[in-house]
Amino acid sequence: MTAEDRSTAPGFALYVHWPFCKSKCPYCDFNSHVREQVEHDRWRRALVAELDHFADLTPGRTLTSIFFGGGTPSLMQPATVAAVIDRAAERWGLAPGIEITLEANPTSVESGLFAGFRGAGVNRVSLGVQALDEPSLRFLGRNHSADEALAAVGLAARHFDRFSFDLIYARPGQTVAGWTAELRRALDHAVGHISAYQLTIEQGTRFHTLYSRGELVLPDEDTQAALYEATAEVLDTAGLPGYEISNHARPGEESRHNLTYWRYGDYVGIGPGAHGRLTLNDGKWGTRTHRAPEVWLERVEAAGHAEHGREAVPPEARRDEMLMMGLRLAEGVAKSRIADEMGRPFAEAIDRRNLDRLIGHGFLVEDEARLTATPAGRQRLDAVLAALLG
Repeated sequence: MTAEDRSTAPGFALYVHWPFCKSKCPYCDFNSHVREQVEHDRWRRALVAELDHFADLTPGRTLTSIFFGGGTPSLMQPATVAAVIDRAAERWGLAPGIEITLEANPTSVESGLFAGFRGAGVNRVSLGVQALDEPSLRFLGRNHSADEALAAVGLAARHFDRFSFDLIYARPGQTVAGWTAELRRALDHAVGHISAYQLTIEQGTRFHTLYSRGELVLPDEDTQAALYEATAEVLDTAGLPGYEISNHARPGEESRHNLTYWRYGDYVGIGPGAHGRLTLNDGKWGTRTHRAPEVWLERVEAAGHAEHGREAVPPEARRDEMLMMGLRLAEGVAKSRIADEMGRPFAEAIDRRNLDRLIGHGFLVEDEARLTATPAGRQRLDAVLAALLG
């Protein structure tokens, strides 16, 4: 394995889904639910039990990252987080310097738990700030103010060497000048990583209902493109280059867990509705668990897991998934890995005419080792993938 291969090795990751939130954000289509009460002891035991189920399938592996997502994982008890981390260490072993991330909402009550999460083993937090002005926060259904968000960022910096925060752009009425000013304010507080996501309208959300009625109007395509380009310009200039379509980091501060997904590595998913991808002796398999929290809990207590039937991922699907994920990255995809997943040479795995056409239009570049989307290609990746794989 070359030095470059080692530096881009995907690793082996664990995703832990905590499905509960204090309220449902109007843009969110994640598997999240509002509950007045949660039986934390039952949930702690069930998460550990489902971890054991998947650990039995993947003996001898070493975890390179753990990610507590949701939902709102900062509503978990630190004891639950500690129990999952401790069992993961027992069953798989943790790589030196493992990244253990927990998503958090920047309200004062949840931020006060940072010391507990740090003591449990978390060494990185991802803060759902989303916006830095009050009207936008109200529009996005957030329960914190901009001052509370920035106070939480400061608290995170005191407890964790590494942290990130999320922002959402392309909000109704947003201008390039306003977004640029917001990004520069964020950079006064960012240390190593910012995720900047374009607002999208997802089926089943409150925003989708409003959008369908014409009551929510997004910026036009030209403005959206200008906002995307302004994001890259401001953050790149500040020393946080875009290593992925929506993620910017100082070198070495990239999310190692998310890189496992984008580099098409193996990962275990536990908790309600969690997905996984596992290379087992007889091929690549997709895993998923039951979505409804109460049903998930009952099934784990009865059987030790709530996994649905495992699905084989055939070679063509593996190629497509690898390209869909890997071309999001500035580093692109190793052609040798596509060949390995397909079981045949890269030249036989991709339609050469489609590829040459996209290269000719400036959306993809190819060298001896890698296939990479250009900045223009990443900005239009859905269309590029359709043209490449169609």
